[in-house]
Amino acid sequence: MDSKKRSSTEAEGSKERGLVHVWQAGSYSVTPERLPGWGGKTVLQAALGVKHGVLLTEDGEVYSFGTLPWRSEPAEICPSSPILENALVGQYVVTVASGSFHSGAVTESGIAYMWGENSAGQCAVANQQYVPEPNPVSISDSETSSLLAVRILQLACGEEHTLALSLSREIWAWGTGCQLGLITTAFPVTKPQKVEHLAGRVVLQVACGAFHSLALVQCLPSQDLKPVPERCNQCSQLLITMTDKEDHVIISDSHCCPLGVTLSESQAENQASTAISPSTETLDNQGEVFENTLVENDLPVATDMNVGNVQTTGGNAIPSQQDIVGTTEISSAKNVPSYPDTQAVNEYMQKLSDHSVRENSENGEKPMPSQPLVEEAVPNLHSPPTTSTSALNSLVVSCASAVGVRVAATYEAGALSLKKVMNFYSTAPCEPGTQAGSSSIGPEGLKDSREEQVKQESMQGKKSSSLVDIREEESEGGSRRLSLPGLLSQVSPRLLRKAARVKTRTVVLTPTYSGEADALLPSLRTEVWTWGKGKEGQLGHGDVLPRLQPLCVKCLDGKEVIYLEAGGYHSLALTAKSQVSSENGVWSVAAGQDYSLFLVDTEDFQPGLYYSGRQDPAEGDNLPENHSGTKTPVLLSCSKLGYISRVTAGKDSYLALVDKNVMGYIASLHELATTERRFYSKLSDIKSQILRPLLSLENLGTASTVQLLQEVASRFSKLCYLIGQHGASLSSFLHGIKEARSLVILKHASLFLDSYTEYCTSITNFLVMGGFQLLAKPAIDFLNKNQELLQELSEVNDENTQLMEILNTLFFLPIRRLHNYAKVLLKLATCFEVTSPEYQKLQDSSSCYESLALHLGRKRKEAEYTLGFWKTFPGKMTDSLRKPERRLLCESSNRALSLQHAGRFSVNWFILFNDALVHAQFSTHHVFPLATLWAEPLSEEAGGVNGLKITTPEEQFTLISSTPQEKTKWLRAISQAVDQALRGTSDLPPYGSGSSIQRQEPPISRSAKYTFYKDPRLKDAAYDGRWLSGKPHGRGVLKWPDGKMYSGMFRNGLEDGYGEYRIPNKALNKEDHYVGHWKEGKMCGQGVYSYASGEVFEGCFQDNMRHGHGLLRSGKLTSSSPSMFIGQWVMDKKAGYGVFDDITRGEKYMGMWQDDVCQGNGVVVTQFGLYYEGNFHLNKMMGNGVLLSEDDTIYEGEFSDDWTLSGKGTLTMPNGDYIEGYFSGEWGSGIKITGTYFKPSLYESDKDRPKVFRKLGNLAVSADEKWKAVFDECWRQLGCENPGQGEVWKAWDNIAVALTTNRRQHRDSPETLSRSQTQTLESLEFIPQHVGAFSVEKYDDIKKYLIKACDTPLHPLGRLVETLVAVYRMTYVGVGANRRLLQEAVKEIKSYLKRIFQLVRFLFPELPEEGSTIPLSAPLPTERKSFCTGKSDSRSESPEPGYVVTSSGLLLPVLLPRLYPPLFMLYALDNDREEDIYWECVLRLNKQPDIALLGFLGVQRKFWPATLSVLGESKKVLPATKDACFASAVECLQQISTTFTPSDKLKVIQQTFEEISQSVLASLQEDFLWSMDDLFPVFLYVVLRARIRNLGSEVHLIEDLMDPYLQHGEQGIMFTTLKACYYQIQREKLN
Repeated sequence: MDSKKRSSTEAEGSKERGLVHVWQAGSYSVTPERLPGWGGKTVLQAALGVKHGVLLTEDGEVYSFGTLPWRSEPAEICPSSPILENALVGQYVVTVASGSFHSGAVTESGIAYMWGENSAGQCAVANQQYVPEPNPVSISDSETSSLLAVRILQLACGEEHTLALSLSREIWAWGTGCQLGLITTAFPVTKPQKVEHLAGRVVLQVACGAFHSLALVQCLPSQDLKPVPERCNQCSQLLITMTDKEDHVIISDSHCCPLGVTLSESQAENQASTAISPSTETLDNQGEVFENTLVENDLPVATDMNVGNVQTTGGNAIPSQQDIVGTTEISSAKNVPSYPDTQAVNEYMQKLSDHSVRENSENGEKPMPSQPLVEEAVPNLHSPPTTSTSALNSLVVSCASAVGVRVAATYEAGALSLKKVMNFYSTAPCEPGTQAGSSSIGPEGLKDSREEQVKQESMQGKKSSSLVDIREEESEGGSRRLSLPGLLSQVSPRLLRKAARVKTRTVVLTPTYSGEADALLPSLRTEVWTWGKGKEGQLGHGDVLPRLQPLCVKCLDGKEVIYLEAGGYHSLALTAKSQVSSENGVWSVAAGQDYSLFLVDTEDFQPGLYYSGRQDPAEGDNLPENHSGTKTPVLLSCSKLGYISRVTAGKDSYLALVDKNVMGYIASLHELATTERRFYSKLSDIKSQILRPLLSLENLGTASTVQLLQEVASRFSKLCYLIGQHGASLSSFLHGIKEARSLVILKHASLFLDSYTEYCTSITNFLVMGGFQLLAKPAIDFLNKNQELLQELSEVNDENTQLMEILNTLFFLPIRRLHNYAKVLLKLATCFEVTSPEYQKLQDSSSCYESLALHLGRKRKEAEYTLGFWKTFPGKMTDSLRKPERRLLCESSNRALSLQHAGRFSVNWFILFNDALVHAQFSTHHVFPLATLWAEPLSEEAGGVNGLKITTPEEQFTLISSTPQEKTKWLRAISQAVDQALRGTSDLPPYGSGSSIQRQEPPISRSAKYTFYKDPRLKDAAYDGRWLSGKPHGRGVLKWPDGKMYSGMFRNGLEDGYGEYRIPNKALNKEDHYVGHWKEGKMCGQGVYSYASGEVFEGCFQDNMRHGHGLLRSGKLTSSSPSMFIGQWVMDKKAGYGVFDDITRGEKYMGMWQDDVCQGNGVVVTQFGLYYEGNFHLNKMMGNGVLLSEDDTIYEGEFSDDWTLSGKGTLTMPNGDYIEGYFSGEWGSGIKITGTYFKPSLYESDKDRPKVFRKLGNLAVSADEKWKAVFDECWRQLGCENPGQGEVWKAWDNIAVALTTNRRQHRDSPETLSRSQTQTLESLEFIPQHVGAFSVEKYDDIKKYLIKACDTPLHPLGRLVETLVAVYRMTYVGVGANRRLLQEAVKEIKSYLKRIFQLVRFLFPELPEEGSTIPLSAPLPTERKSFCTGKSDSRSESPEPGYVVTSSGLLLPVLLPRLYPPLFMLYALDNDREEDIYWECVLRLNKQPDIALLGFLGVQRKFWPATLSVLGESKKVLPATKDACFASAVECLQQISTTFTPSDKLKVIQQTFEEISQSVLASLQEDFLWSMDDLFPVFLYVVLRARIRNLGSEVHLIEDLMDPYLQHGEQGIMFTTLKACYYQIQREKLN
């Protein structure tokens, strides 16, 4: 509430706002007085008590006036002018309230202040009669946090109680009495307590009467409603009873719980019907102010004249028959006033008064409990005798149909029985006149209960109000559900069923609330809950019992109540639909002690103030003549005062806040609010009187018609609800500070624009399909009967207008409303300076609404043009082409266009719609969707002078137009249509800008969906994705009708790039699934193919076949025949080198293949340790081979089948004996031998044995032949057909392309790359450049680049290394971990090194060849002595591996760590026996203490350490000391197991030697030179103490893989020493 003036133009006007005028109640004094002593401050809100009042000014200050007995200063008890409440100065107050004798205020920060009378604790202060100054009330919620104060939004004060509404929408109460709604009997309550009964519900507003309370609560969303229980929770009686009499059934939910009080929360919802008038569940909410009121006893009672009694005695029960007969002329006056002024209000009145019962009894009528009547309840029974028969019928029918909504809501408690009703109707003579009057209302079998009531009301209204158009009242009556006391329905079960059936059709019209609108605007889905004393019927529950707990007023359900007001002993409820007659609508109410005030819209938008209620007898003569003392609302003349924005009522006076209309600003705001409320009223009428009855008809037409109509209805309903909410929000806006910028229509314009657009779309769609003419006969009949009504609603004055035109005008009415918004916003804008932001905002919004109105107008024209076209179009095609969303743009019958090269007699007709181009011929037509249509003009040379080339996915044709202008027009029309189709329906003017800028050219590349219809490969397949000039191009998804699906990249209409393909396998009920690369529509490149059978192939494809290197897994380990093949494929068959692991048989084959069978050289190992190498033919061992068994038995010779010996051979036993001869039979079972047995002498055997082992590997595939496909693939990726042939720059280009495409692919895939991987990829984009001589630095650069490249599989080298590691592990793990394979494994690594080195040298041509030396850039430091001189220096004499270029130096650091586990395993298996012996010795010798072991090994005395430094202390070496000598050297040597490459392992050995020297130097303290004889024992000691388990394997690995040039250098000698130690330890024997 910003109190600063908003702009200079308003500054003058702001003084003219919030002027206070006061009237005395009870007399219609013509002129109000100004508040005595009040200056010119703008008052925002006022509140009146019995004898005092408070004012809230614009700047947040509070003033009190009247009699203030609680003030401490005597002078201030009856001040002459309002006095400022000083305690609140500085606190910005936002709202005030006053009870009978106390007041309250709420500040901006949500703190409530109370002052005044406190005898009942109503100011929340204990033991204090008066609270003189405003005192803050502390409210805290123990459930949440008791420290945080609860923030308050609103206060309401009664006589002895106060209610506060918190920010979290909960009610807090304090004071005295049952009206607090608290579960307590200890009064007064001075500490505010929460009203638990409504906790969890959203309370929108609270109001307090003298001794009762009201709350406006938001309805629960429908799914939260609990089912209504069958029995009352308290007295266990049935809630709904059904009594079967001979000829009728009485259904009643009138159960009145004797306890009269609901106790627990759970019962609240369910039991709402306990003591309540029957449900008045209306789907349309139009009632206005409902009032339950008490009328003072001393009021004059008008028995003879019912006309005026609405206000006072509206609640009285059925008068006696004589009484009615006496008043026939006036007709049922209870509801229909006889002159228009009162019209405004009386219809909203719903009265409930205990007094009326008394009054009736005086007249000898039978009293009955007063009921909260929706006011038409009484008239049904009061209606003059003249209408007896039809009224009874309609009564019955109306009950029947009400059943559809809720079990027939009839009220039976304390009512007349059916017979009495019958008598009552039949006693009066019948007058035929009135019945005719009612027949215009609608067809006989009225379908919707709404109409029945319309009918009843109209009958009452016929005579009494000739000035008011009946239909207006019908709309009112029609909107209310039956709430009839004592009305018994005479209903046949059949009728009930029928009525129930109707309901399902109307469901579409329940407003579709949009969540967004509900958050921004006041909700219309509300309930009223009341509690406190009900003696005067002010609670509205249909009885006079008090309620200790809030209870929902059922008859106000669905009435869209937006505001509650409580007088001393009566209550008023204001609803969203303030419409009564065409001129007047109430938009604000106030309730005094015993009277009510209504602010009503008038013709010139200046609010009129109506007064109704108490009147002091002395002034009786002032009443209008014909009124003779009635209490209908009277218009007070206040038009000269200005625009009233708010009224407040107290006991004896009431007060209005008035704004002067400066520069028309206030008037424009009132105009906006009034027109919006009237517009809502109009929409509600259309909904309830046209749409709902229409939709409830049995036969509306075809299903599609009904669906379209329902769509219109539901969008209409949504719009209607939004307008209702907006009207309500404008009413509260007028009560406030009235800042233009906070108008909802400005702040949330999109909400309105969208709703109007949606509605317009649905109504134009309906129109295109034929509109209301589509409806079946019953519906058309209904509309014809109501033509007058339609004409009036649609404001068409011309009598001769066609029904259809009237309907069109009516349903396009909302679009006219947009012009009004624009107009009013413009009017408001003119009240501001042109430069002010407000002016700009209002101006923009105005043009926004205006442009939408024009746009929607164009949409309507388009729809009408299209409709006209369909009427002339040949019938057969219409059905298939006519769609609700489709609009005609242009067609070739009026714009010449022909097909090039068409036959002479062919007829070609081209029709351009907003979503397709249709080519129609005699009887056929073809539809080309615009999204996949490309149009381009043909150049002059191409021969088509005025030609357009049209490209679609499967057609290409040329259209010739007659003139160049026509060609341009068509091209423009097609281009715009295509562009629009691609952009979706958003051809709206973008909000905020004047008009949308059309793109002339639609893009060539676009996204669209398309289904192929003739391409043989793609027939019936649907494609959704990117296109380029008529071909799928880019990312897309292609689905065939048989379930096949491709999702991925396309190029020129074919699958190309990375994609995923699924083919369902019907037989297995699973699918084949391929993920990988494609080329020109075929699988090509890397991919993974998962077969439905469970096999999976990962590898290379070419032309849809497996071709290149790949891995095929068959079956899981648990399945019947699991196996694994990795190797080369040619045209879908295994060919070349491959490894096959047959897991079931436990055999692994490594060798050559051809046509899917083993053919050529190969090796087989089994899990039982058998090893075979030799020839294979057609999957069998055939020809020469060598077979070794686990115990070293060897057979060399010929084979004829697997493991079957056949022919010449030699069998050698483990001990060296051998047999030569002919063998036949299967290994493992008996073998027949014809031959010679040899027992060689000792000397021979030594020479023979190694001979056989040396031969191993000769018959296997040579290492360089293995995995050729893998290396070829890598060369191919670098752009070389054969290894080493190609351009280097091209290779680098290919690497760059591979990296970027792979990165892009990864970016799209769900697994994101880690940060380190991303960094690696980025660094790989820099290629090491070399200029000048090759140096060590450049060598290091290359080494670093290789390490990174091999780290990521996205790089071709990385991919190669990854594949090699995979195949190596596949080969030598599992069954392949066989010691006989060690030599093969080592050879394979060396072959890898050689071949990768070739690749590296290709990429870096300046890299010298294997074995050459790189000159050092800086000479070695000269002072370095040889290791053997004893100087400690970490460099060796021989050049470091870095300086001699070798493939192992460069590549082993990358490769070996990855291959180490399987390789080392083979070494361990091979050296198993040796290592066992070695280990036994190590364990044995390590049992000795240091000195003993040194002595045993023969270490010279002088090298024995005498003292050791342990943690910095020097300790003597004792005979018992163990594991202490040379500890650092031992530790150093142990690290050999943690390194991978031979060069690293050699460095460890070298360091160990240096550690030994260091410790000897420390004890000798002089330079010395080692001799090998001295050094060996010491080193042997260190090796023993290091306890390396697999030392043999380490030694052999270094020996096999170390660079040859190191063998004779220093590291070579050291390694030889270690090897010698290893063999020495095996031979050590302890004495």
